[in-house]
Amino acid sequence: MSHDHHTLTPSGQGTVVLNIGAGIGALVIHTPGRLHGHEIEVSPVADPAVRTHAAVRARYVQGGASFAVVIDSLPAGRYTVWRDPVTALAEIDVPDGGVAEFSWPSEAVAA
Repeated sequence: MSHDHHTLTPSGQGTVVLNIGAGIGALVIHTPGRLHGHEIEVSPVADPAVRTHAAVRARYVQGGASFAVVIDSLPAGRYTVWRDPVTALAEIDVPDGGVAEFSWPSEAVAA
């Protein structure tokens, strides 16, 4: 797996632009703040070896900051969210031209 270097500074208001459209969707994973900086991986359910990852970042919202991973440009379909490199946490349907959301369980620890 390649590790891209991500900036972990909070995103400003309106700084997230999603590449979605015909056949392409996005996934937003809301996380506890303790996961800030952690890389979360997702893969198509049918092909767990093909993984995409992004870092948990602070995102300013009304009333403060929340923490989330935003992964766009995903072909529509069912995806596995990985708790760690070998443990699946959940399966999520990414819609065609839309955005799926998932909340990381507060009791789930990430490796």
